Amino acid sequence: MQPKPPRKPLVMGDFSRPDGARHPHHPARYEIADPAEIREVRAVRRIGRQRAAAAAAKGVVFCSCGDDDGTAHPTPESNRLLDPLSPDGIPARHRERWAAAAPEALRAYARALAGGEEEPAPPRGVPYAVVFRWLGAVRAEPRDAARLLAERGPCRLLAGVSTEELAWAVRGTGRAGLEGAVRFFASEEFTTRHPKRRRVPDTARDLLLRHARSHRPADLPVLERRLLRTPDDRVRRS
Repeated sequence: MQPKPPRKPLVMGDFSRPDGARHPHHPARYEIADPAEIREVRAVRRIGRQRAAAAAAKGVVFCSCGDDDGTAHPTPESNRLLDPLSPDGIPARHRERWAAAAPEALRAYARALAGGEEEPAPPRGVPYAVVFRWLGAVRAEPRDAARLLAERGPCRLLAGVSTEELAWAVRGTGRAGLEGAVRFFASEEFTTRHPKRRRVPDTARDLLLRHARSHRPADLPVLERRLLRTPDDRVRRS
């Protein structure tokens, strides 16, 4: 007997609340890959279809436009399950899983973002190398309801830090941290800085370029253009 192929993730569309309220860190589209959560969504879809069919039998017509994501025939069950602001919903579960996996020193900050705070107070005394490792742990999959937070949370902590401090952190981190550091230095948060604030000492610059060359080649051209050498480095190499 052949094993069943893995079930494809459900691609979920945006969720519009009647009152217009939104979670500030919820993506417009995300995926549900957990089999138990997929079963829950399919169950509320069945409820919606059954209620729509019962209403149609009585001559009431429901609009069925939109994505097949459980909201074509909304029900109280689908609203609780899919609403990004529902504490019992699937998006809240995704965000909580992400927050629970954060480094201990960053967990309270992560949970504040997951709970809907737009600008929570940054934690004090956390080495930036730890933040790089946190960002480096982000994977392309799954693209769940916490995927915006996974990039946004660490990058917000790094955005206001001086390039000199970040360069010191690059020297003191390992492979996972270099993964996060390359992501940050290739991101808009860094590349839009004034050229004077993009001068990176050679040791840190070489570490970033070497890691990008081996593990993130798509980021290499951006780093080569945007990581400027310090004046001392340029004199020494002339």
